[in-house]
Amino acid sequence: MDAISVIRAKRDRQELTGEQIDWIIDAYTRGVVADEQMAALAMAVYLNGMTRAEISRWTAAMIASGERMDFGALDRPTADKHSTGGVGDKITLPLAPLVAACGAAVPQLSGRGLGHTGGTLDKLESVPGWRASLSNAEMMDVLRDVGSVVCAAGEGLAPADKRLYALRDVTGTVESLPLIASSIMSKKIAEGTGALVLDVKAGSGAFMKNADDARELAATMVELGTDHGVRTVALLTDMDTPLGRTAGNALEVRESVEVLAGGGPADVVELTVALAREMLDAAGLPDADPAKALADGSAMDVWRRMITAQGGDPDAQLPRAREQHVVTAPASGVVTRLDAYAVGLAAWRLGAGRARKEDPVQAGAGVEIHARPGDHVTAGAPLLTLHTDTPDTFAYAQAALEGAWELAPAGSGFRPRPLILDRIG
Repeated sequence: MDAISVIRAKRDRQELTGEQIDWIIDAYTRGVVADEQMAALAMAVYLNGMTRAEISRWTAAMIASGERMDFGALDRPTADKHSTGGVGDKITLPLAPLVAACGAAVPQLSGRGLGHTGGTLDKLESVPGWRASLSNAEMMDVLRDVGSVVCAAGEGLAPADKRLYALRDVTGTVESLPLIASSIMSKKIAEGTGALVLDVKAGSGAFMKNADDARELAATMVELGTDHGVRTVALLTDMDTPLGRTAGNALEVRESVEVLAGGGPADVVELTVALAREMLDAAGLPDADPAKALADGSAMDVWRRMITAQGGDPDAQLPRAREQHVVTAPASGVVTRLDAYAVGLAAWRLGAGRARKEDPVQAGAGVEIHARPGDHVTAGAPLLTLHTDTPDTFAYAQAALEGAWELAPAGSGFRPRPLILDRIG
């Protein structure tokens, strides 16, 4: 077998055989297949797609390229969540300790932000002392002692995906549905969780801009999880508007702690509780009550223990940006639109995100949202506050926000779009 024949087959719209897929993934992981050859194959997949059987075999081959974790020694069932990414999506932070407080173990392997979408690890690293890198043994210890852990994935999980992910990022093939689905699910299945809930977002601030594409991605990933013995369900959720009232690292941690304290924005609470119920049901704990665990403080207790177990200080002051700039409403009325992508781009330009994986981020940078769709504002009232340590970025961030919101007269009858659009699985 050779790389050129596999590339030609997919270029010519043929279905790859299982043997071809197994060989190309293994050979690429070992360095036998060159980056330029895999780039050509990725573009052929992007242009011509894959059948359901091809996607399943491709995912299995990427799982087989590395180790698969086993949480069978834990005394409680495991459940995990994966979000396809968005603006203000801090849900993992309150969700992991909440589900643990209800009786499941949550091994949450998370990533860093790139571009306009934030990364869970970047957010948590704004907590003084907290560390993302844990050995497998350390991860198991935290799961046994606390019930939830949020950390970086080890190098041994789906190494083929790590190489291919970086290649897709620089070859214009990121948006391929088969490659997205297999990338996400190979890592999550290799992670070894017994149940998986997917938060697949649709809208301007999401990877998938329209609901039909997001629904197809969700259905594909649910099938892949089921194929590999992982009980998998997906919620299709709105990402036309940012989640909550903050986009930025320390800003989002602060908001997450408010949720764990029984407060916080209604949409963040709604999605956190909905995903928790799905995770607990999939893990075989349908009678657990996540709303009660938020109200009685038990989720907050787990959060504090989880942060402490990973070297962080839950009582420490979170970083704050040195400079702020307030964006005000140009007229009175009801906010009918706040574009998630524009807010995420502004936060990125302020220093909350990165253009390359090796770039640093500012812990305190980001956007604070004072008025969301459905809220009434008066002329001159604050709409947004921009936070940064580098004030020369304010104009650049404001340029990203041009046309990002719309106002309608009071009494126009506007109703915001529902947060949860569908359930698949």
